[in-house]
Amino acid sequence: MLLLKVENLNVYYGAIHALKGITLEVNEGEIVTLIGANGAGKSTTLKTISGLLRPQSGTITYNGEVINGLPAQAIVKKGISHVPEGRRIFPNLTVMENLELGAYLHRSREGMKKSIQEVFRRFPRLRERQKQMAGTLSGGEQQMLAIGRALMSRPKLLLLDEPSMGLAPILVQEIFNIIKEINEQGTTILLVEQNANMALSVAHRGYVLETGRITLTGSAAELISSEDVKKAYLGG
Repeated sequence: MLLLKVENLNVYYGAIHALKGITLEVNEGEIVTLIGANGAGKSTTLKTISGLLRPQSGTITYNGEVINGLPAQAIVKKGISHVPEGRRIFPNLTVMENLELGAYLHRSREGMKKSIQEVFRRFPRLRERQKQMAGTLSGGEQQMLAIGRALMSRPKLLLLDEPSMGLAPILVQEIFNIIKEINEQGTTILLVEQNANMALSVAHRGYVLETGRITLTGSAAELISSEDVKKAYLGG
């Protein structure tokens, strides 16, 4: 079932035309990845979907409803959570306080407790450090916290922006295993990632973005074997 449809999206930063008529789809249960060089428009795409940026034109349809124009908090309520590039945790709050902020939509204490326990089950290290200031965590732990905080609102669609950025290779593998597990348990994921090899190893499908335009799309297997993709993004 089609969960997210982005059609002919145009986004500007002042006079800069950042997204030039992009169209993409995400079906329920998929991991779809956007790959491309720095400045291609990957983060801009996620920010526009989550309501942090307003498109000049085009439509974003989520679950059959047009959502562009809605404020970001209303989009979170609809079931979309965004893990931004650079993690953006609250460094002067504890791990637990960061998670509680992610749960502001929960009506009941019970619901919040259940979500926290699920995050701790998935990220045991966060349980150990729940009273610690988030700013004192390692990069990998901060990334786990950012993902955990996004999962607190029980999203149907998770937008992940550069989850492997600045992490040691062993941690990158761990984060991607977690992404796969989150998806297997029913959360649809739109993943932006510079590490194209890792992204395509977990994704079902992908889109290649170049200077604000989608230049290639296909299954993960098709993109991995594409000569253009190999040359540009896979070090081939």
